Amino acid sequence: MSHRTRDLPPKHGIARIIRELRYHEASRQIGAVVLIALYAAVAAPERVSAFAGLVVAVVGEAIRLYASGFVTKNVELATDGPYAFVRHPLYTGNILLVTGFALASSRWWALPLALVFFWFYYPPAIEYEDRKLRRLFGAQWEEWAARTPALVPTLRRARAAAGGSWSLAKSQRQNGELVIAAFVAICVGVVIARL
Repeated sequence: MSHRTRDLPPKHGIARIIRELRYHEASRQIGAVVLIALYAAVAAPERVSAFAGLVVAVVGEAIRLYASGFVTKNVELATDGPYAFVRHPLYTGNILLVTGFALASSRWWALPLALVFFWFYYPPAIEYEDRKLRRLFGAQWEEWAARTPALVPTLRRARAAAGGSWSLAKSQRQNGELVIAAFVAICVGVVIARL
């Protein structure tokens, strides 16, 4: 049993295996990279879908880059910048990234595959992160979570987004965001070359 499922009611057999896989962070991260690379490699892009999809993907990476520069994992609760809009902006960015490449590939099966991937991995990831942050930050997390949606932003808190301090160095240190941005740029180039 992983540390992510330790606090959950026990499961046995195949149910336990599936739950452990759903909560496995590396599988989610590797899966997203594989999907993006797959979509880029098999893309048969049409101009409109490629343009729309690549714009969505670039917005997703920009959100990731922005969000990762505000967070100091497990040390302080990030509640400003993108964290004023959603509790999990890195996940929002990931979902936009994968969706964007699915659209850009122009393959009929790409978006349904992405939706299955999101359904399998993101509800458990959000549940775990919320549970961990509640344990670490208590009442501060409760107050912030009560007014901040998980993934889909609202504009009610735009003023709070102006606060905080973003750092490229923190972004790179926390999530290796420049490496991810380079990977995304290569995949964008692959799709554009197939136009």
